[in-house]
Amino acid sequence: MIHAIGLVEFTSIAQGIECADIMAKTADVQILVAKTTCPGKYIVLVSGDVSSIEQSVNAGIELGAETVVDSFVIPNVHPSILPAISGVNTLKDIKALGIIETYSVASLIQAADAAVKAGDVEPLLLHLAFGIGGKSYTILTGEVASVKTAVETGSALASAKGLLIRQVVIPRPAKQLIESLM
Repeated sequence: MIHAIGLVEFTSIAQGIECADIMAKTADVQILVAKTTCPGKYIVLVSGDVSSIEQSVNAGIELGAETVVDSFVIPNVHPSILPAISGVNTLKDIKALGIIETYSVASLIQAADAAVKAGDVEPLLLHLAFGIGGKSYTILTGEVASVKTAVETGSALASAKGLLIRQVVIPRPAKQLIESLM
């Protein structure tokens, strides 16, 4: 089971690939994702123990310098985050919906992790800047009060970085909307 993850997001694809190499060589980490996102950015997501993740992310930030958009280290990522990124969450009981939309992949993953830790909610999905102009968003579900708390907590992290676009809570989503999201 993966406990710690780190991510660096770059404005340059070439620089991102070079940084992925140095991140993998600097510490004992596993590259979970190293790929392009829209609009022409590159992300590197790694897992491992906390100190290895910190070393790896710091190496990526140092080499990437002015091309770094955002980054994070999450020492104890919530177990539902990675399946939501992979799109393998199969939730059956959809209640209220909470949506957090950000300008960066890193801020979105941090916001989603904080949100699911703050409230009794589950992530329906995390959409990471593919085909949507570089924006990222998560959709969370749970009881209305829990969703409100989770969205406020997660949004506060993205807002503090100046990367929050919008936060929304839908207390009673239409059946057709739920079907379209699944």
